[in-house]
Amino acid sequence: MIDEILKARPFIPRTVYTDRIKPFIDKEIIKVISGQRRVGKSYILFQLITEIRQANPLANIIYINKELNPHEHITDADILYSYVKTNLAATTKNYLFIDEIQEIQHFEKALRSLLVENCCDIFCSGSNANMLSGELATFLAGRYIEFTVHSLGYDEFLNFFQLENSTENLNKYLTVGGMPYMKVIGLEEYSVFEYLRNVYSTILLKDVVAREGIRNIQFLENLIEYLADNVGNLFSASNIAKYLKSQRATISTQIVLNYLKPLTNAFFVYKVPRFDISGLKIFEVGEKYYFEDIGLRNCIRGFDRRKDINKVMGNAVYLYLLRLGYKVFVGQLGSSEIDFVAEKNGNTIYVQVAYMLIDENIVNREFGNLMKIGDNYRKFVVTMDEYNAGSNYHGIEQVHLKDFLLNNL
Repeated sequence: MIDEILKARPFIPRTVYTDRIKPFIDKEIIKVISGQRRVGKSYILFQLITEIRQANPLANIIYINKELNPHEHITDADILYSYVKTNLAATTKNYLFIDEIQEIQHFEKALRSLLVENCCDIFCSGSNANMLSGELATFLAGRYIEFTVHSLGYDEFLNFFQLENSTENLNKYLTVGGMPYMKVIGLEEYSVFEYLRNVYSTILLKDVVAREGIRNIQFLENLIEYLADNVGNLFSASNIAKYLKSQRATISTQIVLNYLKPLTNAFFVYKVPRFDISGLKIFEVGEKYYFEDIGLRNCIRGFDRRKDINKVMGNAVYLYLLRLGYKVFVGQLGSSEIDFVAEKNGNTIYVQVAYMLIDENIVNREFGNLMKIGDNYRKFVVTMDEYNAGSNYHGIEQVHLKDFLLNNL
């Protein structure tokens, strides 16, 4: 079956992910590929299968996809275990690939047995962070490694559509986002947003409402619209509860929190906590939220460039840092805010995002906040301003967004 699928579905390599996973092939550890629905997890599995086949043409690939008819009967751990054992080859290396594994009840029990028996190298994908981390952490602590896949970065967007790096193409990316299936449907905005609305409905109904038992769907949709309208703004559950009260909807702070969690579990939005730069501590309240895909955000609220450009620029920068493997925070230094504090392997970078540096007040604010930081880590002001792009001000780098998103930090 998998050979027919690979022939029917040619792919564009996404080496930013496969290069991280390949060193763990043939290692006795479960490889988990996680991420929002439709960001390309299945194709990462296909690329890994191709790598394995190239290295070992006789490898036995056991491929299970819960969205395919032949695998609908695999509903629980016992059936999964039996299916895999039946399809093992005795004379060659076996590899097990399971797509959307969260659709199989108690899958972690079968994986534990298969791992202990060392009968196959295991790869799986899933679209629910809580289910993957909870079940796997309970039954397979220390015996799995997770790789999160995201929608296309700007560099991948240019590669997928064979585009030049230009302000025009950057604006296209900031409008339609980076869902990989656009390679099939094209970049015409009407078609893209029709597709994205269907993706949004699927995520909402399958990965949030049905899986988490959500009852108040109208409130959930209102909450998502609020998040889309306030991308990059400091958020508190009490503030949105007050907002909803002003709209004559009485919702408690706890209910707001209860509805936010499923959205992050589905990788639909990401919660970014605040970090006290001087005190080196994380605040428990006052976080920001960013969307997994800018196009999905835009299809929910529309994209008014005049009002939304700073929001989507910030979202693009956040996703870029996340995709490079940084742990990202909102920085707080006294009364000053740093848009992003990003840490990886003992290295830190600081980033301010501003659409245009149109007057001295904005220049002083964006550069001034960064100048207050006493360490010598790299600091950036990212803009859409062509003037002085690529310059250096008191050690702070001013970079155009289209170049920053291609900068291998």
